[in-house]
Amino acid sequence: MIDNKSRCTWPTNDALMIDYHDNEWGVPVHDDRKFFEFLVLDTFQAGLSWRIVLHKRKAFAKAFANFDPKKVTKFDQRVIGSLQNDVGIIRNKLKIAATVTNASAFLNIQKEFGSFADYIWRFTDQRVKINRWRKDSDIPASTRESDAMSLDLKKRGFKFVGSTICYAFMQAAGLVNDHLISCYRYEQLKKNWSR
Repeated sequence: MIDNKSRCTWPTNDALMIDYHDNEWGVPVHDDRKFFEFLVLDTFQAGLSWRIVLHKRKAFAKAFANFDPKKVTKFDQRVIGSLQNDVGIIRNKLKIAATVTNASAFLNIQKEFGSFADYIWRFTDQRVKINRWRKDSDIPASTRESDAMSLDLKKRGFKFVGSTICYAFMQAAGLVNDHLISCYRYEQLKKNWSR
């Protein structure tokens, strides 16, 4: 895929990463199923590269009931055991178990706040935080918002939700616009975000 668009550097020349960057990363999410998908994927990203997770995304969708938290809460030890043998996903026992735990905590938040979206957008005062990064090294691994999110999610029973993972989640779900200012998506998202 060759074009003359100026992008963030992290997708490199990987077609799947470029597609994700161009069409999803940083686009504000308001759909609870999509939020749960990003939570699942970011759980498995912990300690690994996003590229590895993204290339297994379809297998994760199949393994985790198309990211339906209600169905995931019903996973028993037999299902969890079978997922530990699923070569299509990252077969980390703790992360698989954490995803089932997180599904229950996710549903509890929906009950309390009406939707996960209404809960999670509180951490940025219901608006996209627009940053102005010139180079990759400017982008922080965590922020006070991701610190607060991490603490609150942990208090609510979530696992694998450290501040760095929460910040990656915020970037993916568009709570922040962390495209470099030289990236063509920066201005598009800056103009088009709404809440």
